[in-house]
Amino acid sequence: MFNWTIASLIVRRLGAGLLTLFLVAALIFGITSLLPGDAAQLALGQQATPETVAALRQQLGLDQPVWLRFWQWLAGILQGDLGTSYASGFPVAELIASRIPNSLMLAGVTVLVSVPIALVLGIVSAMSNGSRLDRVLGILTMSVVAVPEFLVATLAVLVFAVKLQWLPALSFGGNVDSLGAFLRSYAMPVLTLCCVVVAQMARMTRAAIINQLDAPYVEMALLKGGRPLRVVLSHALPNAVGPIANVMALSTSYLLGGVIIIETIFNYPGLALQLVDAVSNRDLPMVQAGVLFFSACYLFLLLLADICTIVFNPRLRKS
Repeated sequence: MFNWTIASLIVRRLGAGLLTLFLVAALIFGITSLLPGDAAQLALGQQATPETVAALRQQLGLDQPVWLRFWQWLAGILQGDLGTSYASGFPVAELIASRIPNSLMLAGVTVLVSVPIALVLGIVSAMSNGSRLDRVLGILTMSVVAVPEFLVATLAVLVFAVKLQWLPALSFGGNVDSLGAFLRSYAMPVLTLCCVVVAQMARMTRAAIINQLDAPYVEMALLKGGRPLRVVLSHALPNAVGPIANVMALSTSYLLGGVIIIETIFNYPGLALQLVDAVSNRDLPMVQAGVLFFSACYLFLLLLADICTIVFNPRLRKS
C-alpha cells in the first residue's frame, strides 16, 4: 500500500536525480570547454585570418568567460534552445530530434527481444537450480557477460555478413519499407545489444525467483498439488517483480553505453553516431547536447530502478 514513507523516499530520489543532472551538465560543459584546439579556427580552416577567427569567436560567444557561457547554455536548455551546430549551422535541437527516433527504435526493439528471453532463461535456470541445465546456462550467461560488445559485433559481421552473407554489414534502420528489410536491418545490432543485457537480466531473474522459491507460501502451494511452473508464474514471479524490474532498468541503462559502439560499427543512423561525428568535427554544442541527453536518459533509468525498489519493497509497504 502506498504511504508517506514511500512518497518521501521517491521525492528525495527525484531531488537527488535533479542535483546529479545539474552537476553532470556542469561537468560536461567544463570538460568540452577544456578540449584542445579552437572551434572557430577549425570551422574557418587554417587559412583564415586572425581577425576573421576573432569575429567568429565573438559571434559564437567563445570570447566570454566559461562560467557565463555555462549559465547562458543552461538557460537556453531550460527554454528548449540547445544552441546552433558549428558544423552545419542548424539548430542542435532539430538535429537531435531527427536522430532520436532511430535510437529509440533500436533500444525498444532490443528491450522487446531481450526481456522475454531473459525471463525465460531466468525462470528455467531457477526451476532447475543445481542441475546440469542450470550449470550450462550459468556458464553460457557468464561467458556472454565477459565478451565486450564490440567483439560480439565484429564477430557477427564476420560470420553473418562476410562468411554466410545472410545479413548486411551496415544497418540503415531509418530506410525500411517491409518486414523483411526491417529484420535484416536490425538483426545484427539487436543481436549484439541483446548479448550485452540478456545475460545480466537472466542471472538476476534467476536469483530473485530462487529467493522466492524458498519462501513458505511457495512450499505451501506445492504441497497443495500446484504444478511447479504454475506456482512460479502465479506466486513466485509476481513477488519477485521488484528486483527483476530493478535489474531490467539498470540493464536498459547499460544499453546507452553499448549503443554508441554498435551504431558506430554498423553505421546505424542514430543519435550516438551523430555524437561521434560531432566529436570528430569539434562541434561543441552538438557534443554537449548529445552527452547531456544520454546522461539524462541514464539517470532517468537509474531513478526508475530506485523507485521500483522502493515501491515493491514489502517492508516499506507495511510501514
